Amino acid sequence: MKRTTLMTVLCLLGACAGTAEQPDLPYPVAVVTGEIEERFLAALPGVRAREFSSDMRTRAIAARVDIPMDWKGTTGGEPGKALEIYVLAGELRFSDFALGPGGYAYVPPGSLGFALASDIGAQVLYFLDEIDEKAVIRAPIIMDGSLLPWEEVHPGVFERELRRDPGTGARSWLLRVEPGASLPWSRSSVNREGYFIEGDYTHGECYEGVSSTWDYLPGGYFRRPAGVVNGGPPSVATASSVWYLRELAGGTVEIVPTCDSTTPTP
Repeated sequence: MKRTTLMTVLCLLGACAGTAEQPDLPYPVAVVTGEIEERFLAALPGVRAREFSSDMRTRAIAARVDIPMDWKGTTGGEPGKALEIYVLAGELRFSDFALGPGGYAYVPPGSLGFALASDIGAQVLYFLDEIDEKAVIRAPIIMDGSLLPWEEVHPGVFERELRRDPGTGARSWLLRVEPGASLPWSRSSVNREGYFIEGDYTHGECYEGVSSTWDYLPGGYFRRPAGVVNGGPPSVATASSVWYLRELAGGTVEIVPTCDSTTPTP
C-alpha cells in the first residue's frame, strides 16, 4: 500500500504515471488535497481553491476552498449553476444562517443570491454543477448536517443523508465506517466522488480484475466512474472514518462476490 501524491491528479486527464506496486488507474484515487496547487476562484473573490476537477465549457467545478478571516462575498457569482457547500472547519454565514463544521448548503439555479461572510475563516467543499431539468428541488437547503441521525446500512457502516433529489436521484451524504466493519465488493451504476473528512482508512479498488489498496487520511479524494468494482475485504478502517460522498444522478449499487474482471473501462 502507498499514499499517492499530486501525480494522481493527472489521472483526471488520463495521464497517470505508474508504479511497480500498483496498476495505473484512469481515474483519481487517494488524491492528497494539500498537494494540489492553489488557485484563485473567480466566483468567490479573495479565496483560494484546490480544484479536484473543472470543466471550462460548463464552468462546473469541484474543489476545497479556504476562506480567509473577515471575508465577504455572495452565492451569485455563477448564475445558472447549482451550488453545493459543506463546511469542514471554521464558520461560514449564509445571510443569517451560521454554518460550522458539518454545515451544509444547496442553492439551486433561480434562487435569490445569499450574502456569504466569515469572521474567523472557513474551509469548505465547494461544488458548482449544471442543473438537470428533471431536478425537483428548487428551493435552497441550508442546515446543520451534524444534527441529522446516522442510519446503519451495514454492520459498522452508517449513512447520514444530506440531500436526495426525487427527480434526478442525485444525492449527497456522509458515510461512516467503524473499525472492524466488513465491506462487500460492490459497484455503482453512476459516477461517484468522495472526500475523506476524518479517520484512517484503506480502500480496495478492482480494475480489470486486479485488486489494489489505497490509503486515505483526512483530505483524500477520489472520483470513480460507474461500474468499477471497489471495497471488499481489503477495505478497512483503523479509526472511525467519515466520508463526504456525491452522485449527480440516481443509480443502483450492485454487490458482487469477488474482484471482477468484467469491470468496464471508464
